[in-house]
Amino acid sequence: MMNSAFARCYGLAARTNTLCGALRAGQAMRFHVGLLKECRTMNTGIDRRRFISTAAAGTVIALKPSLVFGTQANSKITLGLIGCGGRGNWIADLFQETGKYQFVACADYFEDRAKASGSRLQVDAQRCYSGLSGYRRLLEQDLDAVVIETPPYFHPEQSMAAVDAGKHVFVAKPIAVDVPGCKTIAAAGRKATQRKLVFLVDFQTRANEFYQEAVRRVHAGDMGPLVLGEAHYPWEGGGRGGPPANNEECLRNWYYVLEISGDFIVEQSIHALDVATWIVDGDPVRAVGAGGRKLRPANSIYDHFAVNYWFPDDVLLSFTSIQSIPGVRDQITCRFFGAEGVIETDYFSGVIIRGRKSYKGGQFDYLYTTGTQANIETFYQSITAGQYANETVPASVRSNLTAIMGREAAYRGTEVTWQDLLQSEVRLTPDLTGLKS
Repeated sequence: MMNSAFARCYGLAARTNTLCGALRAGQAMRFHVGLLKECRTMNTGIDRRRFISTAAAGTVIALKPSLVFGTQANSKITLGLIGCGGRGNWIADLFQETGKYQFVACADYFEDRAKASGSRLQVDAQRCYSGLSGYRRLLEQDLDAVVIETPPYFHPEQSMAAVDAGKHVFVAKPIAVDVPGCKTIAAAGRKATQRKLVFLVDFQTRANEFYQEAVRRVHAGDMGPLVLGEAHYPWEGGGRGGPPANNEECLRNWYYVLEISGDFIVEQSIHALDVATWIVDGDPVRAVGAGGRKLRPANSIYDHFAVNYWFPDDVLLSFTSIQSIPGVRDQITCRFFGAEGVIETDYFSGVIIRGRKSYKGGQFDYLYTTGTQANIETFYQSITAGQYANETVPASVRSNLTAIMGREAAYRGTEVTWQDLLQSEVRLTPDLTGLKS
């Protein structure tokens, strides 16, 4: 039964003479958001996100043409940016370029960053928040979704808080630095689905059509049973620094802080491991590994890893990664051999399957950008169409746990099993003493 607030809005629409039965899906969404603005002037208290969801269901109400299409502002999904560093500003531009989003709030621990991003995004200065709890003040605002681009340590807490606040979530990889954090993200994804919210983890390769088709063919059996895999991530970058001595500076230059980044096998190499776990479509059973610091100081993160993973059916994956080597060719590659063929993937060039059932795949450039753009579009379509399966969450939890498993195997110098890993309650917690709330 229609409540009184909605009835008043329905009456507003019904009094018009123009029928909108031929609205396309995108127009329908703009119509509902525009109608919400009209309802707000009547103090009905109807939630904006409810209208976007309703629009996805295809509900159409008679309304005059000027309200059907709405204004440029009220037809967009409103966003809050949490994390205003380099990637945060970069991805905010990609959201803006679509013309489908509008940033209305931003938050960062550092006030200078929050204000600078707010100025760039034309956000009201009163909606630019700083401090450790700044993101919570952002979540109190009337907005549809959040884009989380903070250091990895903060992702679980901020993602769960966003879902609890009724916001859609777009979050960067990696999702966490430890096992409890991964479990929090998994729970947040399930809760988002229950609450009819979108939760998307931004892995670029999973958004690429050539990767998708190649992996589909592997899963369909085109290569026969998998036998052996290898994944590599050599990178000229990464530097040879160590953690800053000052707690506040650790938040500004957090990469070398284990508790904040999770070490580079989690923060960076997860790109290669995510493709591997996607191809195998299974959890690793056990892992042994090694690594160390030959280039970075003793209090820093590792600079190289070598890990062997065993998956179900004794499928072996050999993984290596090293950083800060001048002249090395940057690679994020994964290759799996099956009884009937081989799949080769390269983040920077393309995907191909060779063998009895070959797939020529395709080549691409700038997957870092194009994959993110594809995810931004998927995020929009999922919100407006009311698609809440949130399939990126369990896949991201698996690859994140796989990276943590490799880190722990290398740190300990002993075998780590998947079952032992899942029982871990160890939390990596940075020293936040003296930081402003």
